[in-house]
Amino acid sequence: MKEVGIKNPAADLSSLNITQVKTAYWNLTPEELVEHSLCAKHGVLSDSGALCIRTGKFTGRSPLDRFIVKDTVTDKLVDWGQINFPFQAEHFDQLHEKMVTYLAEKDVYVRDACACADDSYRLRLRLVSEYPWSNQFAYNMFLRPTAEDLQTFSPEWQIICAPGFEADPEVDGTRQKNFAILNFTKKLILIGGTGYTGEIKKGIFSVLNFVLPIEHHVLSMHCSANVGKDGDTAIFFGLSGTGKTTLSADPERPLIGDDEHGWSDKGVFNFEGGCYAKCIDLSEEKEPEIYHAIRHHAILENIGFLPGTRTPDFADDSITQNTRVSYPIYHIDNAVTPSCGGVPTNIFFLTCDAFGVLPPISRLDPGQAMYHFISGYTAKVAGTEEGIKEPQTTFSACFGSPFLPLHPTRYAEMLGEKMQKHQVRVWLINTGWTGGVYGVGNRIKLRFTRAMIAAALRGELDDVEYKKHQVFGLNMPLNCPNVPDELLDPRTTWSDATAYDLKANELAAAFNRNFEQFAKAASPEMLAAAPRQVALV
Repeated sequence: MKEVGIKNPAADLSSLNITQVKTAYWNLTPEELVEHSLCAKHGVLSDSGALCIRTGKFTGRSPLDRFIVKDTVTDKLVDWGQINFPFQAEHFDQLHEKMVTYLAEKDVYVRDACACADDSYRLRLRLVSEYPWSNQFAYNMFLRPTAEDLQTFSPEWQIICAPGFEADPEVDGTRQKNFAILNFTKKLILIGGTGYTGEIKKGIFSVLNFVLPIEHHVLSMHCSANVGKDGDTAIFFGLSGTGKTTLSADPERPLIGDDEHGWSDKGVFNFEGGCYAKCIDLSEEKEPEIYHAIRHHAILENIGFLPGTRTPDFADDSITQNTRVSYPIYHIDNAVTPSCGGVPTNIFFLTCDAFGVLPPISRLDPGQAMYHFISGYTAKVAGTEEGIKEPQTTFSACFGSPFLPLHPTRYAEMLGEKMQKHQVRVWLINTGWTGGVYGVGNRIKLRFTRAMIAAALRGELDDVEYKKHQVFGLNMPLNCPNVPDELLDPRTTWSDATAYDLKANELAAAFNRNFEQFAKAASPEMLAAAPRQVALV
């Protein structure tokens, strides 16, 4: 086996049973990886220097094809069901050997990296990828060891990513030809049949969502985070498409991270070393930080170009609405180094309400905060997952249930403890629709959402007058700087108030049906936060 690049002199791939590849390229620079991608005709360069690639058939995660090996480590701890599908250890070993055979005599790209910016919880990982751009994605998204660190690097977790390898479902125990499988005993992730790079980052996120709460009593969170000039930390929970990356990329507040964090006794720390942002309808005016991060080292996924140019057309959704860019966090000028902050002062729950019912901002009491955290209501945005063509109402516990190996109440209880202990202010932010349902109303303007969040962070909403939402009981401010008063009460934005009440009742019923699965474990305070349907005139 020929080896090229910087590595631990004692390191090899024998622990993965990989011994016969053509060349193993270890820890190549982004420049070298771009060159390999271009030579292989895997992509082209944009006019800003970003590598533009296409991920193939899969332009989003495939959650029904994500499995966890069920064995003595996971059997009693994992919340098996509609999110975490069990996989037989024998089938895992069989697939592993098939992937090793597939990679024999091919070039592979090896990346040594880390997760968790707090040294106390650092996770060392190694990716072996078939494609150079998968390896570059890992360079962007994970923490980057120094050349000196690489001389003694030894991984705890490993990933094999081979988009060109497909499983035989009848023989290998998968649902389809593609798969992403976590093995907590072997500390190994297998990804095959899909080039969507998000499977790599979400695989490690799922690992940390298992390890950190159990071994360290650290709350793992699907959230972005930033910090103010006075050191006040804010975190933003929300699923893809609700605005985590956009709203945390604030020029006035240095960025801690855009997607995955832990909350320890010391404060908040980023899991990653980069950002993975949605690009649909991206503009310099609306999102300047993200726009200017798209340069050399960045990877644009499934983006079209303006005719006759290499200028990305961010309005082009002909391939997918889930167009993406990955870039190292150092592309954000005001990113925090290291990516850590103190205990949060404000928490924002972001939801993209396709019903047009929820207020654009509301203040939550402790019971409401726990209720809405464990409900995790939003709309899945078109293209984020396979088969999603337009926003669909969904409930995702803890705003990240697809990535939670443990029961959602485990994370909710930890968040509740921390919120109460530190007296954190909690806000519900609707980044979705107002004035009607999706297709009738309008999406709330980003500048108004930014203004509401800024007012909350500055304490300008602490002493204003509030009114309660008639169905959800949410505390809605009557005034907010730089926001029209009429926008703050969603009922007044609808032309037909009765139609609004009908839709609010419909959404309330959906909330209540969803919460039935958690009711037995819920406190009286949480149960009291449930919405109540109103009588229609």
